[in-house]
Amino acid sequence: EKKPFPDIPRITKEELREKLTDPDVVILDVRPEQQWNSAKLKIVGAIHEDPAAIESWAGKYSKDKTIVLY
Repeated sequence: EKKPFPDIPRITKEELREKLTDPDVVILDVRPEQQWNSAKLKIVGAIHEDPAAIESWAGKYSKDKTIVLY
């Protein structure tokens, strides 16, 4: 199976569930605004960021943290 970005680590939802309370993990919800607004399910504690404006927010997260995008 060919992955579009093979050098980016992937995790399962079960692995993410184990990390939800880890203070060294930042979870970013990068769904488009309309999809995010209409979503019935959101990960508690996730931060919404505009995927079209990555240049404006990418640098504000510590490199010492594990960043999870979904």
